Amino acid sequence: MEYRYLALLLLIACPLTVSKRAGVKQVDDVNGGTDCAACTLIISIIDQLSLVYQESIDKAMQRLCSYLPDQYRSTCKSFITIAGPIIIDLLANGESPDAICHALTFCKTEPPNPACHLYPALPGGLMASIKRSKMRAAAYGFRDIVNSDICDVLPGLKQICEIIEGKLDDHDPVVDFDSDGFSTIDILRGSSWRGKDCDDLHAGIHPGAKPLDWDRYEDSNCNGIYGVDPVSGIPYEQTLCGDSGPMGIAILGDSAGAHFHIPAEWVTPTKMSLEVFENVTFIAGNELDWPSMSATTGFQNLSWPVTQYFTDSLYLKMRNRNLCNHRDYQNIAVNGGASDNMNSSIVHSLSRDQVSDYPMLIMYSLIGNDVCNGHPDTIAHMTKPEKFRASTLATFKYLDTVLPAGSNIIVSGLADGRILWKYLHNRLHPVGELRGDVTYSDLYQYLNCLQVSPCTGWMSSNATLRDITSEWAANLSTILEDIVNTSSYKNFKLKYTAFDLQTVIDEWVAQGGEAWQLIEPVDGFHPGQMSQVLTARYIWDKANKLWPEIIGKENPNNEKIRKLFGDQGGY
Repeated sequence: MEYRYLALLLLIACPLTVSKRAGVKQVDDVNGGTDCAACTLIISIIDQLSLVYQESIDKAMQRLCSYLPDQYRSTCKSFITIAGPIIIDLLANGESPDAICHALTFCKTEPPNPACHLYPALPGGLMASIKRSKMRAAAYGFRDIVNSDICDVLPGLKQICEIIEGKLDDHDPVVDFDSDGFSTIDILRGSSWRGKDCDDLHAGIHPGAKPLDWDRYEDSNCNGIYGVDPVSGIPYEQTLCGDSGPMGIAILGDSAGAHFHIPAEWVTPTKMSLEVFENVTFIAGNELDWPSMSATTGFQNLSWPVTQYFTDSLYLKMRNRNLCNHRDYQNIAVNGGASDNMNSSIVHSLSRDQVSDYPMLIMYSLIGNDVCNGHPDTIAHMTKPEKFRASTLATFKYLDTVLPAGSNIIVSGLADGRILWKYLHNRLHPVGELRGDVTYSDLYQYLNCLQVSPCTGWMSSNATLRDITSEWAANLSTILEDIVNTSSYKNFKLKYTAFDLQTVIDEWVAQGGEAWQLIEPVDGFHPGQMSQVLTARYIWDKANKLWPEIIGKENPNNEKIRKLFGDQGGY
């Protein structure tokens, strides 16, 4: 599944190609698909900026470009040079963003598919508006700019696109000189996703490794603990960590596990500023995912204008329990991850050696993509139970060949995504807040029409289809629970937990929140930041109660570690 459609594709298009990965479920979109949706969004933002600041369309376009970091402004201005005159003309004549993007050829109407629109049709109907817009665009001698890849169209992008595109197909760090699966940079599957490497020229030195000579001379497992106690002559790693049972944590998952998040400030004209786009390179370089704030591997509390709430995670809880676990985390979650591509590719990017590394606690969490797709005949494309079972068993069989003995896997069931429609459908989407003209129901219908919806089955006004999708997900969850109860492996044990959204929602509401606040506001599909926090707490509390042995014991040397090694080298 592609997730570019709401991410200012035309303005920062090249960095966002990292979100369209091999191994991600693809759908043959129609009527212009993601390019059409992105164009409609941008034209709408330009129009609304003009209204918010009471300025001309030309100034609104210049304003939008000015919000972007320096390295993206020339690309933005190049787009304005190409399309600006037509946008100014058509908006001034009252045409809708939908019609304008047809005139710009980003949107199409491909029979037998109906014409797609996000905004209410103007008097006379959508097709009449499209026809008028195309005629006015033709008067400018406008050429079709969509037949080529966008990297070829806009000046300055091609070389950058070639560097980024294709580098992340195997979901490993792009910068990893010793090929041990760990990196010294934070983006491009680096330390935002896996503990930071402390020596990228030595494959035996990385987070989670059993210490070489108890780290007498150097920090071989990157947990910030090394050297020798001058009184006893014994290495600190040995005395502080040797009997503590160090253990790493990882997630094998999908976009929810990676914490997919498009900042609402990017699509809300009243909240736009230079500051909200300041970190766009970091965000795009992490595929629009925020693993460092996720439920399993989160470790950062970012005080950016585009972040809300705080971070709590299973990793932080395990680290606080035993500081020897510092940096031993891996987020092996991929946008579009499902049982089939987990088995065929995603799981193989987990970095663990059965002999030289410590055991791990794994979260296996694929909560939706086996029932979610963008096809209009969505049920026909849901993963069949027999294939789901076979793929899952094959993944676990592989993990038994790489995980050290003593590891554990918590297997999560699939979500019940009916909450999306229940709590969002009649609420205004950020792009519709100013004029009150776009609800989540409108967005869902639009994305379904373009066949780029992350989940046709749940993001639908058809209650019967939503029920069928949830029933299918429940049946697949039953298969997972059966595998956990009937399978055994040499190097790890399996535990099962339902993905209990309702409990998480109830807890949030009991604290005075509202259920819709737990869902990502831009895509209307993914769990939001507070949902990540509450999910981590839910799973941790369950593990403490039912399986305390899998989360390790409290290290009595924690305070001494803090005193001697401070933040242990940070992240």
